[in-house]
Amino acid sequence: MTAPVAVTGLGLITPGGEGADATWSAVCHGVGTSATDPVLAGLPVDFSCRVPLSSDALDQRVGRTAWRMSRDAKLAVLAAREAVHDAGLDPRTWNGARVAVVIGRGLGAGAVHEEQARRLEELGADMVSALTIPQIIPNMAVGEVSIDLKAHGPSLAPATACASGATAVAVARDLLVSGQCDVAVAGGTEAAISRLVTTGFWRLGSLSQRSDAVTEASRPFAADRDGFVMGEGAGVLVLERVEHAAARGARSRARLAGCGSTSDAHHPTAPDPGAHGAESALRAALAQAGLAAHEVDHVNAHGTSTPLNDAGEAALIARVLPHRPSVTAPKGVLGHSLGAAGAVEAALTVLAVEHRTAPPIANLRAPAPEFDIDCVTERPRGQDIRVAVSHSFGFGGHNVVLALVRAS
Repeated sequence: MTAPVAVTGLGLITPGGEGADATWSAVCHGVGTSATDPVLAGLPVDFSCRVPLSSDALDQRVGRTAWRMSRDAKLAVLAAREAVHDAGLDPRTWNGARVAVVIGRGLGAGAVHEEQARRLEELGADMVSALTIPQIIPNMAVGEVSIDLKAHGPSLAPATACASGATAVAVARDLLVSGQCDVAVAGGTEAAISRLVTTGFWRLGSLSQRSDAVTEASRPFAADRDGFVMGEGAGVLVLERVEHAAARGARSRARLAGCGSTSDAHHPTAPDPGAHGAESALRAALAQAGLAAHEVDHVNAHGTSTPLNDAGEAALIARVLPHRPSVTAPKGVLGHSLGAAGAVEAALTVLAVEHRTAPPIANLRAPAPEFDIDCVTERPRGQDIRVAVSHSFGFGGHNVVLALVRAS
């Protein structure tokens, strides 16, 4: 067991809206946000979950540096600004040398890569943007956030596919515990909805094809689930050592008590059918937090709405947490924001603890009969949540579990 760290700030920009409050409201409302996407017209899957901001509106929010950024970097900058403001911190006055930034991304600027490749082939080399490389390299979202916040401490960009956002939070915790920084701005971002990326996931059989009812397409743990819906967004948390937050009088929204990270070492895209790696990550997070399994009140499931993931995760929850804590899965509302999802859902888990409310799983009346878990359905459930865990899994076999507890 190691000392917990405080979560003092949250920032979210998702298909549910701009800001943590808007996303929380959308998730509690429990209605899917997917819609037909003109960018995907003519493809086998032509719907997605987009952040409800036009490109111009997004640029206006970011300001004068927006011209040089990819869409996912802009989302990360906005979420980071909200999180830092929520924490009561001011980058104009803080000691930037003691501030770390850790932002994960999965596919990153895939749309930039795709568009510039098209320009090269159709228009020639002179028409390829000089910003192509700085926009597509994996570390640029975290680089832009560090620049925006004038944060001069460690700056890292974990890449663990759909677990990247959760990995970033776990890495940030390690930086704090080891004393390498006093404040860590940590999260994930993704804006990878493009024709090529969407087709690639379709070819893998990962996407829902429920084009006749797109808002109902993402249905975690339902018997008739058929895959996830592409999403985008960013989630950022501000973390501090508990004593550091207390010394400056900061509000602690929750405490990150433990993190567990493992690898399936099984298959590039399929999860371990026994979920043994995921179980190890869950047990490691609880052990680091000094918690017993029976103390878990609530689970934010990875819940992709794919047949294999949901089956393995439901079996894991039933086996390790047989006392049936409440289970939610925000991807029913928000779609799957890939490298951002782990951070977005960590922030939502903080809000669940804080509001003592378990949000419902969209498009689910009852879990598949073979799943012995307590899914929250149809409406939010008031619940005294003291301990919650957030699961994140990624292609390549990455498993990350975060254990969050009420601050007081």
